Amino acid sequence: MNKPLPQQRARRNQPTSGATSVAIIGAGRGGTALMEIFATDPLVQIVGVAERDPEAPGLGLAKQLNIPITRDYRQLLAMEPVDLIIDVSGDGEVRQFLRDFHRMGVTIIGGASAKFMWELIEARIRATAEIEKTLNKYQSLYRLYVKETGAAVTEERTRIACEIHDGFVQSLAGVNFKLDLCQQLIRKNPRAGLATLKESKAQLKLAIQEARQVIFNLRPLHYDKMELIPALTNYFKSYQTQTHIATKFSVMGDEQILFPRTKIFLFRIIQEALSNVEKHAKADRVSIKLDINMDLLRVTISDNGIGFDLETVLRDPEKWDHFGIKGILERARLVGGEGHVQSKPGKGTKIIVEVPLGHKEERGNGEN
Repeated sequence: MNKPLPQQRARRNQPTSGATSVAIIGAGRGGTALMEIFATDPLVQIVGVAERDPEAPGLGLAKQLNIPITRDYRQLLAMEPVDLIIDVSGDGEVRQFLRDFHRMGVTIIGGASAKFMWELIEARIRATAEIEKTLNKYQSLYRLYVKETGAAVTEERTRIACEIHDGFVQSLAGVNFKLDLCQQLIRKNPRAGLATLKESKAQLKLAIQEARQVIFNLRPLHYDKMELIPALTNYFKSYQTQTHIATKFSVMGDEQILFPRTKIFLFRIIQEALSNVEKHAKADRVSIKLDINMDLLRVTISDNGIGFDLETVLRDPEKWDHFGIKGILERARLVGGEGHVQSKPGKGTKIIVEVPLGHKEERGNGEN
């Protein structure tokens, strides 16, 4: 004989004022879906669940939600108060009993209507889960973006500080020393003083060029027009002059279809790659190919340097960071793309970064 529902437990689940009291017959997929959606609805109070199968998947959820459970569905019909009974058991006996059941103020939903209701709710739950999954993905990307942006800012500040200290400041210190020497020689040896003055002028000219390079590194793109190709062209000229590495640049396509953010990240990727060539590759030639079409942005950076064993580097995170590959690939991810590295000892290195564009970046659209 079935035990009656615990009255004390039932009282703990009394509906709040104005809420609809719902009893559910069946704790299979339908009952589970109904419990999941109604449990968070402040206008609905589930006062009981009836299920004959002790292995039904929804019984565990009912226990977690502190919902009274019975094996006899007729006990739900006798509960007070019950405003709505939903039959999702699929049982013909239950369906026939409910068809003949009448009680003032109680609405019964069963059969095709109940099935449609829980299937609709289940679809909503799946859609919500998919939205949450997508949201979590973009939240993870945003956290990565914030992390990498902060790291990139710190890295950029350090690099520029080193450039100023090791280049510009040293040049100015040298000019200052030669001007002091010139001041001493101007009376004793005017000819030597004049030669020193010319050397100081030449050194000062170099310092001005270095200062312009530092400023350019801070703002590589002209922010009024955000022109990528002219900025890259100027950068490559300066890079070739400073490193004595022959630099070849070719471009196909129109940069106007790119967002400003994509242009900035692309410039930084190329800048990082060429910095790695200078530090590690021992190359005397490097080529940069930029292909822009309506669906895909691709940049290929190749050098004729010493290369490296890619498998060995992949197994060693410290080497991966040391060669600067990690930063390039993560920057590519931050604009929705991906990077690939090809390298062999003695065969140079090739880095390919591809960023799908599709309809996200329309021609003439400068907004993020």
